[in-house]
Amino acid sequence: MDSRLRAIAAAVASAVSIASPAGADEIVVQSINAYVKSTVDNFNRENPGDKVHFRLVSYQSINDSLPVQLASGGGPDISMVADWNGLAKYYLDLRPYVDAAYFEREFGTVLAMLRARDARPDAINGMTGAITMNGAYVNRTLFRQAGIAMPSPGATWDDWADAARRVAKATRTPMAMEVDRSAHRFASIAISYGAKLVDANGDFVVDEGLKAAIRKFVAWHRDGTLPMDLWGAVGGATHRDNFDDFMNAKVVLYFGGSWQLERMNKEVGDLFDWAVIDAPCGPAACALMPGGGAMVAFKHTKSPKLAARYLAFAAREENMREQLARGANIPLATTLVKTGVSYPNASELVREALASYTRQVPSIPPAAYAFQGWRFQRAAMNAMTTRISQVLNNELDVDTAAAFIKKDVDLAIQAARR
Repeated sequence: MDSRLRAIAAAVASAVSIASPAGADEIVVQSINAYVKSTVDNFNRENPGDKVHFRLVSYQSINDSLPVQLASGGGPDISMVADWNGLAKYYLDLRPYVDAAYFEREFGTVLAMLRARDARPDAINGMTGAITMNGAYVNRTLFRQAGIAMPSPGATWDDWADAARRVAKATRTPMAMEVDRSAHRFASIAISYGAKLVDANGDFVVDEGLKAAIRKFVAWHRDGTLPMDLWGAVGGATHRDNFDDFMNAKVVLYFGGSWQLERMNKEVGDLFDWAVIDAPCGPAACALMPGGGAMVAFKHTKSPKLAARYLAFAAREENMREQLARGANIPLATTLVKTGVSYPNASELVREALASYTRQVPSIPPAAYAFQGWRFQRAAMNAMTTRISQVLNNELDVDTAAAFIKKDVDLAIQAARR
């Protein structure tokens, strides 16, 4: 009797599960974005002999559950990944199955970020037609009310800090500037001030550029440009964003990211005039960190050819264009950056913001891509957030904090490599 029940249970599990497709002509694609289902549906219509299942998952699942699944030899055939290089050892090399020249032309900046250190130097481990970017949002209504001109493109961080302080004072706005409590946001400032962050050997770098950025960041907190009740009031590496303050017109300049555009579209609308400005500049660069997710297939798939065919389908220009329009996302594929994308469901201000972001994609510094694609980025960001907060609270000076950041990251790397 027990054996019969076990057999029935196994049959039912096999029938209802899509986590492990039974046939070689079935795969599972998972993403945090619901609009990916449209691409899956289009693929299935064009390829009736195959079956691609779509699974909508949370961002937490991508970050926390997926690594555990992959380590145990399971998980979906294809997934969006946010930790681009941290899971690279599991990625399927698509080169034998796809038009390599097309992938290299459209996704050249991405491919290097998806390769493990011991991978083939020409491995094609995935694709993405879109990225997110850090970015500065400015309340143009407040500038007009203050009668103060906005700094021109190419203006420095100091130019914007000075202008934001004057506008805040003239309009009695509570805060001049805010920066999300995130070392990913701080990394944009650090690279602008000359920080390398990661060297060619994959080691973390503490240099004068990083120290200069920390000093500037601390100075903004000391003179009131940035509020102390964010980076200074929360301990450890806790992440906090400040979008609500910008949405409620409590801050002149908010440094957040492109993922807030959907909320701007729905929640701000035309309550006030705003814009995404060109990246403020430091002495070394005008840097914005890239981010977002890539779509990759995994080595454990039983249908590598089908997985590759789906990703090649998703990488078609018309399919990428449709996904970008649905999600109001920034294009990364070379052709789409050059030709642009229409966003029929976005407001005029959001379309202007997307155009601003897209215009800046070719200017993302190599150091920003290197840090984003670095396997140990999360450890470095946690260390920077924690130690900078200690400087703000007078627990450490800048030089000591920089030394601790280096030590923290090196220890994390050593532990991961054991």
